Amino acid sequence: MKFVTFHSPTSKGFYRVGILTNENEILDLTPATSKADLTATEVLAAIDLDSYFFDTAKALGDDPDWEHRFDQREITLASPVPRPGKIICIGLNYRDHAVESGMELPSSPVIFSKFSSCAIGPGAPIVIPPGSSKCDYEAELAFIIGRTTRNASRENALGYVFGYVNFNDVSARDFQFADGQWQRGKSCETFAPMGECITTADEIADPQDLSIKLRLNGDTMQDSNTCQMIFGVAELIEFLSRHVTLEPGDVVATGTPPGVGFARKPPVYLKDGDVVEVEIEDLGVLSNPVVNHV
Repeated sequence: MKFVTFHSPTSKGFYRVGILTNENEILDLTPATSKADLTATEVLAAIDLDSYFFDTAKALGDDPDWEHRFDQREITLASPVPRPGKIICIGLNYRDHAVESGMELPSSPVIFSKFSSCAIGPGAPIVIPPGSSKCDYEAELAFIIGRTTRNASRENALGYVFGYVNFNDVSARDFQFADGQWQRGKSCETFAPMGECITTADEIADPQDLSIKLRLNGDTMQDSNTCQMIFGVAELIEFLSRHVTLEPGDVVATGTPPGVGFARKPPVYLKDGDVVEVEIEDLGVLSNPVVNHV
């Protein structure tokens, strides 16, 4: 299913969860939670594969008589995970991107994080922060953890995944390269767009065989396939869960292919008025405008 989190005309800052159908209709699953609206924390419970909700959602998705529905034009999509417990990112995970960055291929995953407050959904603006003139795009496949994970093996790792989502690892390169570490340059407000939906894991036969593209104002800037990753999804879960307990709703962004802005000659950076689209096979399209800080 295509899991979405959204604001209805009456939700007033709270969230609802549902399924995006092929007819651009939202099946509203929120009534199945016995709540009128959800907090960001309560959305995490809907992503927990060990709760009752996932099986209920699948059943309702097949029920033509379920009356709680919205036309997609009536609602506003939010980040599918509005406030993740963790946003874990993997650096230099495509061979060609490591080369274009002038970096050696990593022998083990390069881990950094973004603050959870930077998560935004489709259509929400990416804001160029004050003091930065070198904001960059990075198309990435992200996976959403669906059950508490500790010491997973590579063989069973994919069983802990709720689903997959388009992710844009927006980066202020001037901050990133000036600081000697990546946290500030990667964690400015709005620097973690994701969406439009989470495609649940049962619909993705192989996360290591998905086309991945990024378009800037309609021009294709990145065009690759997840088969080019150095460390695949199962290997990343095995590695991360040795050291960190992964929890439902945690987001892991798996790295970007070549074609990022700072490595181009001349460099290409995001500017006010741009539109950035990330499109990964079977995951829909994530589109965000770019605006200057006011």
